[in-house]
Amino acid sequence: MTDKTSQDRVVIFDTTLRDGEQSPGATMTHEEKLEIAEMLDEMGVDIIEAGFPIASEGDFEAVTAIAKQAKQSVICGLARANFKDIDRCWEAVKHAKRPRIHTFIGTSPLHRAIPNLDMDQMAERIHDTVTHARNLCDNVQWSPMDATRTEHDYLCRVVEIAIKAGATTINIPDTVGYTAPRESADLIRMLIEKVPGADDIIFATHCHNDLGMATANALAAVEAGARQIECTINGLGERAGNTALEEVVMALKVRNDIMPYQTRIDTTKIMNISRRVAAVSGFPVQFNKAIVGKNAFAHESGIHQDGMLKNAETFEIMRPQDIGLAGTSLPLGKHSGRAALRSKLNDLGFDLADNQLNDVFVRFKALADRKKEVFDEDIIALMSDQASEGADDHLQVKFLRVICGTEAPQSADLILTVDGKDQQVTAQGDGPVDATFNAIKRLFPHNARLALYQVHAVTEGTDAQATVSVRLEEDGKIVTGQSSDTDTVVASAKAYISALNNLIVRRAKTKPEEFKSVS
Repeated sequence: MTDKTSQDRVVIFDTTLRDGEQSPGATMTHEEKLEIAEMLDEMGVDIIEAGFPIASEGDFEAVTAIAKQAKQSVICGLARANFKDIDRCWEAVKHAKRPRIHTFIGTSPLHRAIPNLDMDQMAERIHDTVTHARNLCDNVQWSPMDATRTEHDYLCRVVEIAIKAGATTINIPDTVGYTAPRESADLIRMLIEKVPGADDIIFATHCHNDLGMATANALAAVEAGARQIECTINGLGERAGNTALEEVVMALKVRNDIMPYQTRIDTTKIMNISRRVAAVSGFPVQFNKAIVGKNAFAHESGIHQDGMLKNAETFEIMRPQDIGLAGTSLPLGKHSGRAALRSKLNDLGFDLADNQLNDVFVRFKALADRKKEVFDEDIIALMSDQASEGADDHLQVKFLRVICGTEAPQSADLILTVDGKDQQVTAQGDGPVDATFNAIKRLFPHNARLALYQVHAVTEGTDAQATVSVRLEEDGKIVTGQSSDTDTVVASAKAYISALNNLIVRRAKTKPEEFKSVS
């Protein structure tokens, strides 16, 4: 099976579980790999490179399990140019409905020197190993590592050898992120024009981001005739990372007028998988990252906010809903104007005349000069100094005792005063804080997502007072809570309760007709 695609179709090859996991510190557990693979399959990724089966027993088992689990995607494993690697790869991927072997060898002068092979010896090895892979699997991908620094004549020679040996996809990696977009396009165009048999296979592009041009290089290669893009979620990968799946997919979607190519990707699942990969890899997404960064659909400037309120297209080239977000964010800060403040006040249930708005705006600006971001409860507090005091009466921590240590499970005994009535529960969790939060959620059920949990020591020493900050998100609105105590778990519980109290106040302000007592 060659997976030959039409000229208006671009195949998405995701290597988050292989190249992405090679980022130092980004190792995932077996269960996490299966979870991410399932999400990739569901979102429409054509090929999932599930791992490097010979690298470890764990990698072999993960690739095998993913191959058995996959419903739609081709499952691919990586192998070096030797029979042992290829055999091990096949043992793992053969369980898939649609398996692929991906074998590679470095072809540039620098990389040929590593195994000490001359051009003829390397050509022979490419022929033998690709032939061996094709005898096992009818879907074989071959990559000349560091292709962009390989002599063009030699690159054409070995690509032709790989095609004749049975490769169905030829991937051209910019292994060190050295290429510029024009060079990327010229290289693909040259191979298609010069190599016999090029029309019968798919050319792929695999771009690293060392100079920040990975996405541009990938799209340039597609315009020159490549029909497979190798990428990762959040651009995860070696050194500065790879082409980011979300960037190329949305670029093709938004600029379909000049790049009329289609993919199978369900873009509404992008944000969900981006957040999950960030969580399991331990690599947070930078705030200003394209498409999936926290600020990608956020506008603080007063001019921008005013424009967004009148017509979202003035400052957004895509809809946040297209990637799975609820909507645009207009965070309030010192650059915000009256239009954004009025809109926020209306959302919170406050309808102010112009003079009232002017008075609140002056106090808002003074607050914004002291804070990086002004949240909903800050605005509510500006409107009524009694709001926070009223909130404290709804939920209060009366008693908390936790059991933790080397033997799981950890548990929390909690008495929570809810509208003046004491309620008690015992809950377990992954650590004392998790157990405490689980206990709180059992006594006060809610759907708010924990968006931030931070602990800071106020003073030095083992008796240091800890300040805990908690941020919750519900229906696109954010509330925060903070508390200090020499007991970190107690501070955590009180901060969580503080945030929930602010959530109750916000609900009462935004939908007073629906607000009910929490008891």
